[in-house]
Amino acid sequence: MKILITGATGFIGARLAERMSSLGHEVTAFGAEHTPLERARRAALEARQLRVVIGSIQDPFLLKDVTKGADIVFHLAAAQHESNAADEYFYTINVDGTRKLLEACASAGIRRFVHGSTIGVYGSAGTTALHEESPTKPDNIYARTKLEAEHVVQSFARQLPSTIIRISETYGPGDGRLLKLFKVVNKGIFPMIGGGSNEHQPVHVDDLVDGLLLAGTRDEAVGQTLILAGGEILPTFRLVELVADALGKPLRSLIVPLSPMLLAAVMVEKSFRSIGKSPPLNRRRLDFFVKRLFFSQQKARCLLGYDPKRRFREGAMETAAWYRERGYL
Repeated sequence: MKILITGATGFIGARLAERMSSLGHEVTAFGAEHTPLERARRAALEARQLRVVIGSIQDPFLLKDVTKGADIVFHLAAAQHESNAADEYFYTINVDGTRKLLEACASAGIRRFVHGSTIGVYGSAGTTALHEESPTKPDNIYARTKLEAEHVVQSFARQLPSTIIRISETYGPGDGRLLKLFKVVNKGIFPMIGGGSNEHQPVHVDDLVDGLLLAGTRDEAVGQTLILAGGEILPTFRLVELVADALGKPLRSLIVPLSPMLLAAVMVEKSFRSIGKSPPLNRRRLDFFVKRLFFSQQKARCLLGYDPKRRFREGAMETAAWYRERGYL
């Protein structure tokens, strides 16, 4: 098949592009190139003889070109970590960009559209596991615009057979987001803000790619919204312990009260936003210590046969080895 992947210079998109290529599909990898890691991913994809297109999701002529002849589109491009960007930027990329891509896909006669969304649309869990019908309570601009983008995808339901995937925290070799966590743990003393009892359900990138492939090929996935997460629910303190084990480091935790950190984050955000700079501390960074995000995956299991197999201990060891090989640690 001919596959288009947006966000293909990102962590998940690059891994998906490599997998699709290894299965013999013809892949167009469409992405941006703003960071050294994105440049490295572009080079790795081109070394595999994939067609790599660098450009903007806002460019209608480019979208017409990359969607032409494609069978399946995996839409993973998003504004996400740009903490110094105005709200309008997130709407431009995540909402309007998705709409422009959908229009191009509809004109091109795309057979399947898989939209990568986020578990951030829920805000945080209570005492029970979240599922696809749980109320959505997005509490930052990224999550709000991703939820609005879901609504845009649903508005094209009659024109495009589509599936929405809400993606859990993703990790594994190739990831740049968790590098900060590994670096702090590697120093030997970890500031455990708030005690670390909130839960995570991280998914290894290869398990996630398995799920995305199923979402793009199973007829049962059409018209559905599905959560893809890992198989383990881990409190923050246990997740950090496993990272320390992967690094071969004894873990010494320094308990830091949450309330003063939240207040400091608000103040730093306001100060840095006024000068157009990215703040070193913000409320989204504290989500790691605050939010409870654990899930029922019965729907993905029943409809797709989705069965995440990678354990976090082994995945963290793979990730640590990848960081070391490239001199990041």
